[in-house]
Amino acid sequence: MHIKILFPPCILLLLLFSLPSFNVVVGGDGNPFTPKGYLIRYWKKQISNDLPKPWFLLNKASPLNAAQYATYTKLVADQNALTTQLHTFCSSANLMCAPDLSPSLEKHSGDIHFATYSDKNFTNYGTNEPGIGVNTFKNYSEGENIPVNSFRRYGRGSPRDNKFDNYASDGNVIDQSFNSYSTSTAGGSGKFTNYAANANDPNLHFTSYSDQGTGGVQKFTIYSQEANAGDQYFKSYGKNGNGANGEFVSYGNDTNVIGSTFTNYGQTANGGDQKFTSYGFNGNVPENHFTNYGAGGNGPSETFNSYRDQSNVGDDTFTTYVKDANGGEANFTNYGQSFNEGTDVFTTYGKGGNDPHINFKTYGVNNTFKDYVKDTATFSNYHNKTSQVLASLMEANGGKKVNNRWVEPGKFFREKMLKSGTIMPMPDIKDKMPKRSFLPRVIASKLPFSTSKIAELKKIFHAGDESQVEKMIGDALSECERAPSAGETKRCVNSAEDMIDFATSVLGRNVVVRTTENTKGSNGNIMIGSVKGINGGKVTKSVSCHQTLYPYLLYYCHSVPKVRVYEADILDPNSKVKINHGVAICHVDTSSWGPSHGAFVALGSGPGKIEVCHWIFENDMTWAIAD
Repeated sequence: MHIKILFPPCILLLLLFSLPSFNVVVGGDGNPFTPKGYLIRYWKKQISNDLPKPWFLLNKASPLNAAQYATYTKLVADQNALTTQLHTFCSSANLMCAPDLSPSLEKHSGDIHFATYSDKNFTNYGTNEPGIGVNTFKNYSEGENIPVNSFRRYGRGSPRDNKFDNYASDGNVIDQSFNSYSTSTAGGSGKFTNYAANANDPNLHFTSYSDQGTGGVQKFTIYSQEANAGDQYFKSYGKNGNGANGEFVSYGNDTNVIGSTFTNYGQTANGGDQKFTSYGFNGNVPENHFTNYGAGGNGPSETFNSYRDQSNVGDDTFTTYVKDANGGEANFTNYGQSFNEGTDVFTTYGKGGNDPHINFKTYGVNNTFKDYVKDTATFSNYHNKTSQVLASLMEANGGKKVNNRWVEPGKFFREKMLKSGTIMPMPDIKDKMPKRSFLPRVIASKLPFSTSKIAELKKIFHAGDESQVEKMIGDALSECERAPSAGETKRCVNSAEDMIDFATSVLGRNVVVRTTENTKGSNGNIMIGSVKGINGGKVTKSVSCHQTLYPYLLYYCHSVPKVRVYEADILDPNSKVKINHGVAICHVDTSSWGPSHGAFVALGSGPGKIEVCHWIFENDMTWAIAD
């Protein structure tokens, strides 16, 4: 009879280091006292089969060596002590943490050029700088995780030009603040080009931007394009300006759930033109709010062209828009032609104005107008049905079906496509999340993990009020605490051991976890090679786990009823050479899905009428009972 005695990792480490004759190489995959070593032992203990180990999962274990593991296990018990060593901890444990910025009182004269620059606080920078000059920021915070930059009282009272090129592009969880920027300036211009493009969850604040300026020009070009789930705030933008012009070109195009708020924008300004061109185009559920926009202005001209055109749903709110203005003109062209019905609310629009001219041409669906100046408004080509909108879009496209770019080709497909010889598009399955590792379970279990503990988490991870780190933590925890959908079993797991426990609680201990082998074939056509149905291709149980944005590696795992899981060789369609081995899951029951789900936008039909399949993306995974 063999008796196993299992000690907690911290006790094992104390025993280890108390033996003077025990020589151990600290670190490395072979050390049983590292988090990875402990995880490998846990896998062997919990999984009942001897199939090959899933190294794609086991390699996500914490990289802490044995000594660091012991140190941080002790340190995490005192959260005050942990927060003082946060950045060392984040670096050692491969976490995603925001840098801490201190105010900068640097003095600069002449023209300033910043190249490949990041994590900077510009306070009282360029204030009252005389003369004409230019400050440029190129390749600023490019490709960083949580780039944090703050511009306070930047260029105040100075007529200089400022240019931001390739600013915070390809970043994760961007926090950028522009406070009192170019306020009270005479002339000068600000240009934002390729700003926060391809960013993941950007958080951008423009407060008191160009207020009380004279004749300044602000231009936003390719702003937040192809961004994922970001928020933009423009407060007191161009307020009390004299002849200031603002242009937003390609703003928020092709984005996923972007939100923009314009408050006190152009309020009581004298003249000045504001142009929104290709704003929110092809977006997925964009939300835009215009409050006190152009109110009390003198002859402002507002133009919205291709605004939220061809987007999926989307909501816009215009409150006290061009109210009490003297003259002024607002033109809405190709506005809000959503693929699925969006909602537009106009409240107190143009009311009290002196001869305002409001024109709507080719305007979308589902709109509410309250306290609206009807005598001065012109409506042309107004659609009240989604089908009419789609018909007009097809007509404008030469009779061809319009491709809503948000629903990426191949992102969703029918089960019949999974046959040898089928040529089909493959979406971009590359992981867009920042690279992080799991925390060891003993450490993760001692950290707060609840929306009720946000204040403690903010302190631990140095998250400022209304910062993007605070939002990221809050969003993740809210989703984790959300009630499951009909038939869904769900759990957020913040350690690999927790993931193993959840999967085995649903499926039993004889399980296999799979993921798509690599990302080859992404964004192109592929050919399906040999196909294997898991569990004989029958309707089965599975547990799918998807990454969630959080300081450490966190997965949202869930089991939904009635699915079929497949493995398929993926071939180059020209050479017929195998380039990848994909895992796909087909949802047989879609009756509880919303009618505006991207799958139905891409494939047609509606809830419960068709099955929907998709690939398992890079670093996501699905568990099933072993064959």
